[in-house]
Amino acid sequence: MEQVFQFLQSVQAMSPALIEYLGSVVKTKELARKDLLLKAGHICQHIYFVEKGLLRCFYVKGETEICSWFMKEKDVMISIESFFQRTTSYESIQALEDSILHYISYDELYYIYRNFPEFNYTGREIIKTYYILCAKQLYGLRMQQAPDRYLWLRENHPELILRVPAKYLASWLGITEVMFSKIKGRNYNILNPGCTGI
Repeated sequence: MEQVFQFLQSVQAMSPALIEYLGSVVKTKELARKDLLLKAGHICQHIYFVEKGLLRCFYVKGETEICSWFMKEKDVMISIESFFQRTTSYESIQALEDSILHYISYDELYYIYRNFPEFNYTGREIIKTYYILCAKQLYGLRMQQAPDRYLWLRENHPELILRVPAKYLASWLGITEVMFSKIKGRNYNILNPGCTGI
């Protein structure tokens, strides 16, 4: 839980009263690989901080799972529309690795906003950060050709290439798994001229 406080303090110093309140309400959840944190059709009741592990956010179109986001250590995580609008989620969230999460509820978050005004700045800064990341993702994944999407992934999220199965990365990039493997192989050989395999 200490990581949660370190993260929040790095955004804005918290008052002793706020620290005490958070200490009384923040809960911890452990997930095993493949466990679902949120299932489509349910309301996202909590906002999470990832201490350890990796999760994916996805939705189903027809019979295909479409990955829309990955969350790892030090990320804040919710199903945005479901959490803020109190509606059922069209997305599911699943652990790709054994994970440790810390969380508070929607009601607890808004209690903090009402009773600890300094936290409104913290919340705004966190939302701003993720809004910018979302805009960059939109450009990186939807407004470029497939090879450029892979280069964007490699330049901006290289750790995901090592931690996320290729089928999920391909879905996130909006290409087939076969195309992903070909592009990855070409880029690997460019970086390692002596290698011929994918």
